[in-house]
Amino acid sequence: MSQAFDRDAIQSFRFVDCGFDAGSGVARLVYAFDDGPELVETVTVPGAPFALDAARAAAVQRATRLLHLIAGVSYYKAAVPGTIRIDGYAIDADTAALLDDVYLHGLGEFAYRNGLDLRGRIRFSSTDASVLPPAGEGAHGADEGSTGAPALGLREHALAAIGGGKDSLVSIEALRDAGVAQTVSWIGGSQLIRACAERTGLPTLNIQRQLAPELFDYNRHGAYNGHIPVTAINSAILALAALVLDADQVVFSNERSASYGSLIEGSGEVNHQWSKGWAFEQAFGEHLQRFVAADLTYYSLLRPLSELAVARQFARIDRYDAHFSSCNRNFHLLGERPVNRWCGVCPKCHFVFLALAPFMPKPRLVAIFGRNLLDDASQVPGYDALIEYRDHKPFECVGEARESRAALAALAARPEWREDAIVERFAREIAPQLDGADADVTRLLELEGEHRIPAVLWERLRARFAA
Repeated sequence: MSQAFDRDAIQSFRFVDCGFDAGSGVARLVYAFDDGPELVETVTVPGAPFALDAARAAAVQRATRLLHLIAGVSYYKAAVPGTIRIDGYAIDADTAALLDDVYLHGLGEFAYRNGLDLRGRIRFSSTDASVLPPAGEGAHGADEGSTGAPALGLREHALAAIGGGKDSLVSIEALRDAGVAQTVSWIGGSQLIRACAERTGLPTLNIQRQLAPELFDYNRHGAYNGHIPVTAINSAILALAALVLDADQVVFSNERSASYGSLIEGSGEVNHQWSKGWAFEQAFGEHLQRFVAADLTYYSLLRPLSELAVARQFARIDRYDAHFSSCNRNFHLLGERPVNRWCGVCPKCHFVFLALAPFMPKPRLVAIFGRNLLDDASQVPGYDALIEYRDHKPFECVGEARESRAALAALAARPEWREDAIVERFAREIAPQLDGADADVTRLLELEGEHRIPAVLWERLRARFAA
């Protein structure tokens, strides 16, 4: 591309076409701005060719369209035009409403950082329901008289998403102990995630997603850029893969803390991890069962747990100490990960170290990170943001401020931690300003809140997670 990308001149974003080829395992997703060149993304599910009967092929078509619509957020954000067109097929009002939410809330941080107001700008238009074929014949949605998507008789098997961090490893081990057959699944080429996945000793699935190369050119020539709801896209990819591979569950590892965003003065709540929150999980999971396949279940195994409760569970597992990482500097779309698994200075490093500290012996934790982050006075601003002291919660996948405050309060009462710089300063300057509830770690370890975990599985896991 030899000329600048004129984002302000663009009038419309188009969903041009999409399809899944069972012979190659490749989903092809096509987009465009106005009448410009086609932007073609591919998603490849390994193991082709796939034999799909008519009912499953129809469900795969519906899942491919849903993926097409959700993954389009990666391209739409380059110009955020006021008109959104779907050229290749029709969508119903429920699908339009889901997409409005995914784009508006999923681009919340993007909009804030770029000084944009997307309210009223993002509008997905449904087509009159009478033009939609019945759900069983390949429609993306169903009209009001339809019974919805059919059950396909999918085999009992979970695609368990792995991200290389502590949360997904807790879920994988819990599923293993509960006797749930699973395939550890990830998207992209991260060698760190691959190492963690292989460390589980379970079957693995590595799906490749290739973005349209023109998008990177647009970014270099003036396109809007910023955070997108990656978990929403990955959820749609794994839903498609589950249907192709004949699996009845897609399992993520998002805890209840993910539903809470950063409180920004003048802007309200902006949630960096909106698509990891309960609102997305509930809406997307219900949509899959109503409009894609009735027996395809999507849930987060950790939804009733806080970040601290997840950390407590992870501290009981030591087989991944030398393999896991939650440091986001290890997970970039382009480029290799750094030699060290923990940078030690980003919000994720700050939070994971703090969350594990109350539950893990100090020498073990320091060995994992290579240093004691809580005994470094230069880290004060980072920890102040985590506890929302003179700053807002970072735009990262970290726990609630009350969890960070409770963890620091717990450490301030322990001889092995109380003299470390961050802990000592918290006890001296900040703790006197807090009420007793901020120091109660036990309360934050309780299981609570809504979830979509199948009832039989939850009964098997409740005691494990509560202990």
